[in-house]
Amino acid sequence: MDNSSLRIPVIREEIHWPALIAAVSAITAVGIAIGLGLPLLSIILEKRGVSSSMIGLNSAMAGVAAMVAAPLSTMIAQRLSVVTTMVLSIIAASVSALGFYYAEALWMWFPLRIVFHGAITILFVLSEFWINTAAPPKRRGLVLGIYATVLSLGFAAGPLIFSVIGSDGILPFLIGAGIILLAAVPIIMARKENPAIDTPPDLPFLRYVFLVPTATAAVFIFGAVESGGLSLFPVYANRTGFTESQGALLLMMMGLGNVLFQIPIGLIADRMKDRRPLLSLFAFIGLAGSLALPFLIHDWLLTAVILLFWGGSVAGLYTVGLAHLGDKLHGSDLAAANAAFVFCYALGMLVGPQTIGVSMDVAGNHGFAWALAFFFALYVALTLFRIVLRPKRT
Repeated sequence: MDNSSLRIPVIREEIHWPALIAAVSAITAVGIAIGLGLPLLSIILEKRGVSSSMIGLNSAMAGVAAMVAAPLSTMIAQRLSVVTTMVLSIIAASVSALGFYYAEALWMWFPLRIVFHGAITILFVLSEFWINTAAPPKRRGLVLGIYATVLSLGFAAGPLIFSVIGSDGILPFLIGAGIILLAAVPIIMARKENPAIDTPPDLPFLRYVFLVPTATAAVFIFGAVESGGLSLFPVYANRTGFTESQGALLLMMMGLGNVLFQIPIGLIADRMKDRRPLLSLFAFIGLAGSLALPFLIHDWLLTAVILLFWGGSVAGLYTVGLAHLGDKLHGSDLAAANAAFVFCYALGMLVGPQTIGVSMDVAGNHGFAWALAFFFALYVALTLFRIVLRPKRT
């Protein structure tokens, strides 16, 4: 098959740095916006007396937006160009980020979430596509390593900014909107490197969800845990005795784990013929850490150390899952599967916050940990089942 929506028209021999810098800038804005925005908005709703279930429901709008935006992003970019679409997405994301401050009614936060996360998803998809066009095949691992590390740095920087400036006033919203807007500068400067999308999408990407279930399930679990954790961990930390700043710093430790372990995990995965045991190991570490969290949460330093390694392992589900997908599929099959991969990530973002929020309302504060353990246990069961009963690498 050769009718893929994402095509790399020219094989690069050298890294095209303007394009790479532009794409990495956009992905940095994505990381910081999510890392700052999710805990900030949840804490504000908590202060307003909104229930955990409703906070989770509002956070889950991120998944709804991403599920809609992911398959539409390449179609929009084909009509408007990648650069134009990315700049418009940046404007939409920054305006909606600032809009949260002025929106007093809770119902207004739902369309704002959809616009914000829809724009962020388009930036995410097109940045990844642009990075691939900027990377020569022989150095793609290096370029994607830079991409993954920078994205993780953004996720870590968001909670750090939040821990410093807090949730009061308009300042955190101005900073978030400003960071997003700054990403437009290198994108506009690199507009001559604008990557082409030759044909509109015409492959039904949903069928790829079940073609490599170990990979797509991994990103589903990652999306659920990451989105639900970022949204509701500040609430969980606050209810278990930590200050707003201490909770944000714990979130930063999870992000720091992503940064430190991303490249080593990728190197280990490259040396393995079958990556499913590694994915199962990461899910088991996530399960063990979740079950231990209620017993560790009252010791900030111990919790921080555990979350450092826990966060790195959880991020490995995304990194190794994507590598496993690339190992199984190639060409247009891989392009279509990537769309399904993003869709499953978005589905996780939809299910995770709501499940964790309801669990906290039903089972008390530690329902946060039990819900996380539930997600990891599902994936451990899936991977063990496929390794034992399905020896083929899928």
